[in-house]
Amino acid sequence: MATPLIVSFGEMLIDFVPDTSGVSLAESTGFLKAPGGAPANVACAITKLGGKSAFIGKFGDDEFGHMLVNILKKNGVNSEGVCFETNARTALAFVTLKKNGEREFMFYRNPSADMLLKESELNKDLIKKAKIFHYGSISLISEPCRAAHMAAMKTAKDAGVLLSYDPNVRLPLWPSTEAAIEGIKSIWNEADIIKVSDDEVEFLTRGDAEKDDVVLSLMHDKLKLLIVTDGEKGCRYYTKKFKGRVPGYSVKTVDTTGAGDSFVGAFLVSLGKDGSILDDEGKLTEALAFANACGAVCTTQKGAIPALPTPSDAQQLMKSSKST
Repeated sequence: MATPLIVSFGEMLIDFVPDTSGVSLAESTGFLKAPGGAPANVACAITKLGGKSAFIGKFGDDEFGHMLVNILKKNGVNSEGVCFETNARTALAFVTLKKNGEREFMFYRNPSADMLLKESELNKDLIKKAKIFHYGSISLISEPCRAAHMAAMKTAKDAGVLLSYDPNVRLPLWPSTEAAIEGIKSIWNEADIIKVSDDEVEFLTRGDAEKDDVVLSLMHDKLKLLIVTDGEKGCRYYTKKFKGRVPGYSVKTVDTTGAGDSFVGAFLVSLGKDGSILDDEGKLTEALAFANACGAVCTTQKGAIPALPTPSDAQQLMKSSKST
């Protein structure tokens, strides 16, 4: 059987990460250049785990843009959906790692090339060939990219492709908190699968993410699966038929960048191979345990794409470590 294609849509940028952890951006004396952007990280996570992925997005026609597209190609990601913009630069983000490996962001997008993707530039044939179409919310912030995002989703839905949404809240990029909540929720009811972090549940509901009724307020009629990631504690899953918790793995965390994307990529690879996991709780919890392990492994190195695990990295952690 041919490996199913998973198409990831959105932004890819360069994260500049301080070479010393635990310092502010102002205090940092040097930065490491790391490729980033959640949808691109997911595309690379998929290929690293033996899946088949493509990326759709726009880059500046500059050194950094071409460098990023080359990274996609080196990672085995199909780049037929990529285009270049001569009038804007590739986006940059400066990311501070605090002492505990958590992050703070400062973005340079004014506008950046990814925000200027137009519907006419979409490779719709590529979307129609996919089994799963995955996206975030950053591409919803401004036009023309928002219209391209909506058109891409419609193309996928009309072709019977599963829609996977990881909102990936980046508040500094939105005009206001209200705009972020409204924008993120504007496409909520279209998705078949949604992955949110516990922090994002609290942000979107203004409620306690530990409480089932708060999480369940995010369910909608078409939603086949809602996943809530709880960092090192693992994740929770909610479908119309069942709900539960899958424990995480304890590792020495260096940098949490890309952990959620590694988790999503791993889960989508499992789902692409066997769509029945949405109806089979045993298979679902197996897929989520593997995704938890992939997320954990990713936190043990700096940067997102360089830290993405292979299947054997994840399996080794699952064997060697007792779940936390």
